[in-house]
Amino acid sequence: MAFDGITIACLQKELSDRLTGGRITKIVQPEADELLLTIKNNGSQYRLLLSASASLPLIYLTEQNKPAPMTAPGFCMLLRKHLGGGRIVSVTQPSLERILRFEIEHLDEMGDLCRKYLIAELMGKHSNLIFCREDGTILDSIKHVSLAVSSVREVLPGRPYFIPHTQDKLDPLTAPPADMAAAICEKPTALGKAIYTSLTGFSPVMAEELCHRSFLESGRPASALEDTERAMLEHQLLRLLEEVKAGHFSPQICYNGKEPVEFSAVPLTMYADLSSQSFESISALLEAYYAAKSTLTRIHQKSADLRRIVQTALERSRKKYDLQTRQLKDTEKREKYKVWGELIHTYGYGVPEGARSMEALNYYTNEEITIPLDPTLSAQENAKRYFDKYGKLKRTFEAVSKLLQETKSEIGHLESIQTALDIALTEEDLAPVREELAEYGYIRRRSKKAGGKKPKITSRPLHYLSSDGFDLYVGKNNFQNDELTFQFASGNDWWFHAKGVPGSHVILKSEGRELPDSAFEDAGRLAAYYSKNRGGDKVEIDYVEKKHVKKPGGAKPGFVVYYTNYSLIIDSDISSLRQID
Repeated sequence: MAFDGITIACLQKELSDRLTGGRITKIVQPEADELLLTIKNNGSQYRLLLSASASLPLIYLTEQNKPAPMTAPGFCMLLRKHLGGGRIVSVTQPSLERILRFEIEHLDEMGDLCRKYLIAELMGKHSNLIFCREDGTILDSIKHVSLAVSSVREVLPGRPYFIPHTQDKLDPLTAPPADMAAAICEKPTALGKAIYTSLTGFSPVMAEELCHRSFLESGRPASALEDTERAMLEHQLLRLLEEVKAGHFSPQICYNGKEPVEFSAVPLTMYADLSSQSFESISALLEAYYAAKSTLTRIHQKSADLRRIVQTALERSRKKYDLQTRQLKDTEKREKYKVWGELIHTYGYGVPEGARSMEALNYYTNEEITIPLDPTLSAQENAKRYFDKYGKLKRTFEAVSKLLQETKSEIGHLESIQTALDIALTEEDLAPVREELAEYGYIRRRSKKAGGKKPKITSRPLHYLSSDGFDLYVGKNNFQNDELTFQFASGNDWWFHAKGVPGSHVILKSEGRELPDSAFEDAGRLAAYYSKNRGGDKVEIDYVEKKHVKKPGGAKPGFVVYYTNYSLIIDSDISSLRQID
């Protein structure tokens, strides 16, 4: 979820409470589009991060420091000259715009007291940090925007600062609720879109939330609302805005398992089925949310080359599988040629020379059939021709059937590697996957360490506790799956796996105790979550005692067979399970 006006309002309250009256003691510019201000106030020290990154604009308080470059950029030097030692007078937000304005008081070169503004605009690719005089004249900005770049507004030294109004939206903090409801219902679009295109500060997520609170479908036409529905929308909008005006925020992150889905400054009731974590401050929320997102993004980037290799190999194997399937289909006529050859041998003595066909009783089906003949060949030669066709197609069938099974096995193996890449959370988790790809010839093996040994793999299986306190273990990749099932698990432990799709082996440790149904359900949820069917509400899971799980000779890592099992259908929500580090 991008920063919307309501999140900025929550941030404005927090920064105003903590920073108003504080003095700026240090200014650094660690990145080309990022500032880090150190502020002392009321005996405490705060670090304020301001980022105008086009892909990830951010503002929040953090305890993390960032090193300054050897040579400070010009914008940073200008801020140090004017704002070093300055006092923050106020932190404000115009309307519900995605803008924060820091009013700063300082002494100029003559020792006179004057005020300037540092304005942070968090508007996606248009984000910027702008430094202005008290009269609104721009002194400088971290990004210069000329008329060649934007026809709406220049952001250059000497130009006047103003907030561009490119869309005709109502200010939710001042407009009457009835007017806002009327503006929404006049839009000839879906209700959700009508909300965020009519009101300043509302993102698509908050528009969805408002619809959910109003018991309305966000996809239905806004103009089709009945009077009672419109009244409900107006009522819920008023309640939401009262919370914002009063500063009653409850920052929280909603998670799907361990993956953060959305964050918000107010409770998201539409995600009531997901787990959530509450935070005392919006800064702590933003740091936690983007740290988790950054980790997932970084691992995804580091595994991009492996994903590309696996995807290319999968596409090649699937094309090969389709071709082999068509070749196999072409051999379906083989039995017909065999029967024709036998019937010619049986009844062909009466066929006249030069005949183009013959009628015969098929003694396999007791039906009269017509058999095409080559008029240039004798009956026995026609029979031999059909037997030759049968033999060729039979050999093709046997060879292609074997190849088809090998290709199917290869596709399953590659899909299991693809799932392992999706599960990987750290660089250590990628090492076994890379080793497996090298072992099966998909990539070149990296240079071995001294002694010619394989690189040491430190990744460990995931460990969870069920709601009843039973230990659950999850393999992150095929090597770990084999190790868990055939080395770690004992015969009376229980083994779980999503039916018919790539996924992790899950081991439920019994330790000689009687297991409750809830432990089986928790293990099933883990098997569903760590599979290709993650996110499904009804995932079929096979489970069996470990002693009934076998590994065929020469099988690829992670591949097992079992001939008797139980099944359950379960969702993939693991929010109630506690992971052990």
